[in-house]
Amino acid sequence: MRKHKFLLLLLPACIFLTSGRQANAQTPSRWKAHDMNRPRPPVVKPAAQALPVPPPADAIILFDGKDLSQWRRQDGGPAKWAVVNGYTESTKGSGYIYTRRTFGDMQLHVEWAAPLPAEGKGQGRGNSGVYLMGLYEIQVLDSYDNDTYPDGQAAAVYGQYPPLVNVCRPPGEWQSYDIFFRRPRFNPDGLLLEPGRVTVLHNGVLVQDNVKFWGFTNWLQHIPYEAHPDRLPISLQDHGNPVRYRNIWLRELPEQSEPGPANLKEEPMIVLQPQELDRYVGKYRAAPNGDIFAIYREGQKLLANFSNSAKIELVPHSTRRFSLRWTAATVTFDLGANDIPKSFTLDIGGDQRVATKVE
Repeated sequence: MRKHKFLLLLLPACIFLTSGRQANAQTPSRWKAHDMNRPRPPVVKPAAQALPVPPPADAIILFDGKDLSQWRRQDGGPAKWAVVNGYTESTKGSGYIYTRRTFGDMQLHVEWAAPLPAEGKGQGRGNSGVYLMGLYEIQVLDSYDNDTYPDGQAAAVYGQYPPLVNVCRPPGEWQSYDIFFRRPRFNPDGLLLEPGRVTVLHNGVLVQDNVKFWGFTNWLQHIPYEAHPDRLPISLQDHGNPVRYRNIWLRELPEQSEPGPANLKEEPMIVLQPQELDRYVGKYRAAPNGDIFAIYREGQKLLANFSNSAKIELVPHSTRRFSLRWTAATVTFDLGANDIPKSFTLDIGGDQRVATKVE
């Protein structure tokens, strides 16, 4: 939870590309933020975890328990949080800490522990937060037997989405967040094209399921999106409680789901008349298991049924070579006298099956 200061004041003013708001201040939820009448997520006891979780080979290590060299204060100076016994602890009055590097789309792993003994109640008990791009908070709070407004409890998208379930461990025990974040997209004029999205696992349990941020997370009010750079620091919140963190690492995710240019080259097609297509019609027995493949003609199209699949259009590129309309697969016919097919070879994904005509 951000208290008394808006998050925007804690980041350099130069990060924003435009000051124009992209939506009005009406919250998208039928619940007002921080509503104590909102239904509480059910409590679920999480399974035991083997913590700490080792980072994968391509991970960027943000905190390995040794020092805070990857972190800074808001003013750029060294982070003032304490480092002891393999963890870092928020020190009251030390302020937020920010990664020196900037990130966009990411898989982020964070392990944290609420103070023991527990002190305070509600938002005053074990409060901190993980801020993606410094703007979008996943709440850290001691929510073990501690009631508060649902959109402010542990693993909430602060002020927007309560977690699906409450899987908080008792104070003093180490807990894990695995956060999968897709940043918002803006056009060159600063208009929002796609909101940010996040999926969160808390102690191995799904608690946020690809939800869309309404805008910047904040205390007391809804702040719509403002355009910002594609990469910004991660920050951890000092809320005056000695929350501990360890084993923080991330994997940068590709901007698009499929790397590399799309292969959309179309092979030239030919047109075969219905009487020519009829030569391919029939049943074919596939080796080695004897499946029957059937080929039909419907109007100007040649269709195939492979092992009771739906009818799939065969697109002719020559009298021997056909491709499947929606799949990177080919059917190559072995033609005999008068160009009558004797068999065909189905090639898909490097696997080949030969089917001999039987009818």
